Amino acid sequence: MDNIILIGMPAAGKSTIGVIIAKRLGYQFVDVDLLIQEKEGKLLKDIIAERGIQGFLEVEDQVNAGLHVERTVISPGGSVVYCENAMKHFKKIGKVLYLKASFETISRRLKNVRGRGVVLGDGQTLKELYDERVKLFEKYADITVCEDGLHLDEMIEKVMKALRES
Repeated sequence: MDNIILIGMPAAGKSTIGVIIAKRLGYQFVDVDLLIQEKEGKLLKDIIAERGIQGFLEVEDQVNAGLHVERTVISPGGSVVYCENAMKHFKKIGKVLYLKASFETISRRLKNVRGRGVVLGDGQTLKELYDERVKLFEKYADITVCEDGLHLDEMIEKVMKALRES
């Protein structure tokens, strides 16, 4: 149980923060979106376009639930919270840390939602997606760290402190 799994909205900083805390802890770092793209030989947005949201979530669930790592910071995609097998697996192999950011913060950072490969239903707004996912992030989180108003270095310190105290 020595892994750290970062969950949160796209643009919450899971990959950026994950790489830095992995270095600080002497851990490995895994960006699951990159593993999915490598496995499928396609960009996330192309997988979603070809297979639909449900097809993409099946791939995401399989890849995340199949991760067998130790002393690793794991950065899955924001939609992993829809993947029950993956989330059960993550709860067994590590601590789930929710990088919480307000809707305003996320919407300011996310410029091209669909181009980034965000799992967004037809006609669904970013705000609707945010509201839907926040409940799931809160459900699965062992630790929650709010990043609103913090610079990257402040956020790293806040995450490191939360990990020490957990």
